[in-house]
Amino acid sequence: MAGVVGCGADRSGGGSPGERLRQDVEKLHALGISGVQARVIGVDGRESVAVAGSADSSTGSPVDPDGYFRMASTSKTLVATVVLQLAAEGKLGLADTAERWLPGVVRGNGNDGSRISIRQLLQHTAGIHDDLPGYTTAEEYYRQRFDIYDSEQLVARAMTHEPDFAPGTGWAYANTDYVLLGMIVRQVTGRPVHQEIEERILKPIGLEQTRWGGTSPGLPEPHARAYQFFGPDSQVDVTEQVPVDPEVLSWVTTTHDENVFFRALLSGRLLPAPQLTEMKNTVPVAGGLETFWPGGRYGLGLAERPLSCGGSYWGHEGGDGGYITLNGVTGDGRRSVVVSMSEALGDTPEHILAQENSASALIDHALCD
Repeated sequence: MAGVVGCGADRSGGGSPGERLRQDVEKLHALGISGVQARVIGVDGRESVAVAGSADSSTGSPVDPDGYFRMASTSKTLVATVVLQLAAEGKLGLADTAERWLPGVVRGNGNDGSRISIRQLLQHTAGIHDDLPGYTTAEEYYRQRFDIYDSEQLVARAMTHEPDFAPGTGWAYANTDYVLLGMIVRQVTGRPVHQEIEERILKPIGLEQTRWGGTSPGLPEPHARAYQFFGPDSQVDVTEQVPVDPEVLSWVTTTHDENVFFRALLSGRLLPAPQLTEMKNTVPVAGGLETFWPGGRYGLGLAERPLSCGGSYWGHEGGDGGYITLNGVTGDGRRSVVVSMSEALGDTPEHILAQENSASALIDHALCD
């Protein structure tokens, strides 16, 4: 069951944006995704909100349109914004090397921090091989879900591998790049990156429902339970877990706050024009990600994807612990959309792609309408 709800929601029928959103949310639920919530904010500030499915498959409780979810990799845009603010203040340079700020950290097996710039870390062109812990089976989830790692441990894992390519000669999505950026922010400012995010982003634009969870395995209420499929008839509740990189990835938010963040970023409220231009300087994605992001390009912690109606949009999706979130905002920051799903169809490549394609279609429809 799906519905359009919420303050200021577009409740009209027919071909209205609100009705289209409801239909797209229902299509996602029909794939077998337990719970879906989506929110569009138009150029006039009006909000259309749609939900489908249940927040708890054992009770059938409805999805809360203001429910919390894990931001996961969307928090990379938060980190990138802080780094670019520091660059605007002259406290670091995008051409600075990892070695300058973290001497001896990126070293061994062909890794050389003196050849890797902050810009390359932001854009995933550093070539560092990613080796963050993760789980691919229910057994691994139950065994690892409360493991805690610090940033130094996570980087050390990556340093046991040779680089994927020489810095600046390729593109490969690597979470370790942002672990290193968090360490650099701490070195530059003397404070952990989550505190810089709170002071520089959350407070100025009033993101009261975006919170850093640290090593807590849970989420604030209300929230939907998160599920993941590991195989046929293998749905596992994966809500309770410690994020693999608590310093960078342990953020929860709502569809409202995530919309507000991306609108503020793209409208120039968080970065001076030169730094926002740098952030939007993109390269093509590679390494198989182009299957999920056709025509996709990656800037400095911000992704660009084409719109079917012409032009492109900006955002950064995230997926962790059963929570899968896609988002998009027009280049002027005036129209935005966020869809959060509380189930990951991870049993087959075909199901993973079907979930991604359906959610991407929702983003496209919302921004083109």
